[in-house]
Amino acid sequence: MTLLIAFVLGIGLCAMLPELPSPWTLCGLWLLARLSAVCAATGWRRQTLVLLSALLLGLAWADWRAQWRLADSLPEAWEQVPVRFVAVVRGLPSVQDYGTRLTLEVERTLTPGLRLPKRIIVTVYARKGETQQSWPAGSRWKMGARLRRPHAPANRYGFDAEQWLWSEGVLATGSASGQALPLGKSHAPLAQIDRWREQAVARIETVLGDTPEAGLVAGLTVGAQSRIGRQEWRWLADTGLTHLVSISGLHISMVAGVFAALARLWQRRWPSRRLPPRMVVAMVSLAAASFYAAMAGLSVPTQRTLGMLAVMLLMYAWRRHWSGFHLWWMALAAVLAADPFAVLTPGLWLSFGLVAALIASGMARRGRLPWWRSAFAGQWAATLCGVLPLIWWFGRYPLITPLANLWAIPLVSFALTPLCLLAVVLPWDGLMHAAGWLAGMFYHWTARFAEGPMLSLPAPPWPLAALAFVGSLLLIAPRGMPVRLLGAGMFMPMLLYAPERPPHGAFRATVLDVGQGLSVLVQTGRHTLLFDTGIGDAGLWVLPQLRGLGAERLDMLVLSHHDNDHDGAAQSLVAESPPVRILAGQRASLEDYGLQGEDCRQGMSWVWDGVRFDVLSPPDGLGSAEDNDHSCVLRVAGLRHALLLTGDAPSSVEQRLATRYGDALRSTVLVAGHHGSRTSTSGLWLDTVKPELAVISAGYRNRYRHPHPTVMARLADRGITVLRTDQDGMLEMEVGAQVWFDCHRSRNRRYWRPQGECGA
Repeated sequence: MTLLIAFVLGIGLCAMLPELPSPWTLCGLWLLARLSAVCAATGWRRQTLVLLSALLLGLAWADWRAQWRLADSLPEAWEQVPVRFVAVVRGLPSVQDYGTRLTLEVERTLTPGLRLPKRIIVTVYARKGETQQSWPAGSRWKMGARLRRPHAPANRYGFDAEQWLWSEGVLATGSASGQALPLGKSHAPLAQIDRWREQAVARIETVLGDTPEAGLVAGLTVGAQSRIGRQEWRWLADTGLTHLVSISGLHISMVAGVFAALARLWQRRWPSRRLPPRMVVAMVSLAAASFYAAMAGLSVPTQRTLGMLAVMLLMYAWRRHWSGFHLWWMALAAVLAADPFAVLTPGLWLSFGLVAALIASGMARRGRLPWWRSAFAGQWAATLCGVLPLIWWFGRYPLITPLANLWAIPLVSFALTPLCLLAVVLPWDGLMHAAGWLAGMFYHWTARFAEGPMLSLPAPPWPLAALAFVGSLLLIAPRGMPVRLLGAGMFMPMLLYAPERPPHGAFRATVLDVGQGLSVLVQTGRHTLLFDTGIGDAGLWVLPQLRGLGAERLDMLVLSHHDNDHDGAAQSLVAESPPVRILAGQRASLEDYGLQGEDCRQGMSWVWDGVRFDVLSPPDGLGSAEDNDHSCVLRVAGLRHALLLTGDAPSSVEQRLATRYGDALRSTVLVAGHHGSRTSTSGLWLDTVKPELAVISAGYRNRYRHPHPTVMARLADRGITVLRTDQDGMLEMEVGAQVWFDCHRSRNRRYWRPQGECGA
């Protein structure tokens, strides 16, 4: 088993590397380790060399697969260049208000001199009021698109879209362009499965209508999670039940278990003369699980689950005695050998971690426990082992999760999912209505449980996380272990951890990467201010950072002006984390989102923990000027250095402020106005403010082409260091006696992640 562990560690190590080593170098090191192990005398030296060779084997295998995938990437020179290709629609298209999101499998590239990646995601945008084009699953198209390499907002906490795209093998994303010509249907097996899934979804929605219940039935049967609404996802997240609606290890194992029990009953009455009973049970359960996985579209996570189950059934049919952890390590090694990139998916570790917790909780147990005690022990183990990863990845843990899982797992596993499967397979609408009724009951109680308390904690540093991990293992250890209670003491530091706050007269400024938008967090010793929220849902980028940084409680929210990329996430932010006070440059920011706040007006001033905040614009009586003219301009001054935030204030506002305040505007750090547009950051403004560091918050290859070359030239001519969220990701600055800054992409370099220069 130690060799399997070393092999898995080698694969995991590859995923963490900032750059990939040469496969030939790794092969040479592996051969050297093997030869040294053969020549070494017996003992710990030989065992160490054998383990090292297993680790190098895992590293070399993952490295070779990664090199092969990188070679399939979109060349940088072809980003945003119109290309033509023939592709097949894979999976189920996701239809949204703005258009249709397609996962495409490229058959051939029509543009000379280019070879496109095999798997891409393309969005077909629809104009307002325009009927969206139909893109049937499994259909072939000759079409065009403007593509780019996978690039998404990069922040310290929350969902990592770039990591997910890499693990899924999606090596280019973009938008459709030009005329798309249909070429008929693909006759590949996966395309035929996708068409059947699409027909199943159409029947579900015909019977149940466009309802939340229909979305849940579609998600549980054919893996159409895109049909589940945003509010329903929020209920599931707030109760820790999201794992129940994704076709995963729980559902596939449940189907395999049901058919295994039926196969055992069949063998008892009509035993097979050619095959051993174990083999029949294993084959039947694996066939049932494979059919269910095919219904779900054989997505990458489903393939991993199926591989794990296949390994365990093979070991079961082998008639050898394997411990639970032997099977666990074999399954994990097999899954990672087939897909080394699975190591980057939190879902893999959550599912395998849950199984490991259940195995550990049952070790050294004498006799069989009653079913209720066994269920309670399993839930206790899952709860203890689930707190750390959920806090680490998502910054919070629903305290209602253990109770919610106790009723929801049996309901979904043994009633709702089987009923939904029968309703889809059998042509009886009565079964479909029954499944919809049960889905509605599930949602009803999930919404009630979602009102329960939530444990929100800042993300702990890795030493405390490692300590909590060991503590959770001790807490689920068998009774009688001498150091079992020590686990509680090892777990507590993570629960009590609070990030260090800036000293008196200093502050910390964090520019979140929200794409084409702006959101800046300012923290003093005891207070927190958020300047703008970016676009969309705050739960996507902003809230995970606030939780991870220990700044979820806001003393003030400043909305510079009423522009979607500055205040678009305000409503969802306030709903989740209401600030003590709200200032808005335009009244419409409050009225359109139903918020209670004050006008942000020139002359406002306050001091927090030795740090002074001054509102410099807009003045009273500005009238009906352009929205950008109303931008709230805020200067944050510590004892020695200052930060200047201007929203989208244009050069006319900059000129007025420069005339009024003069040298009082001097600030070490300037967040460039309007994302680096040429309408802001004028030469007069830079000469007046005299910044040493300029920050530009803009989206990668945005359609406005921000920042403008003339602005970059002005900054370069004055020797001002430039940081950009589109290149550097989330930016953190400590402003005290000196100004220190750090860039997320530079600190967390990975071979698969686009890299920034961090002010170089």
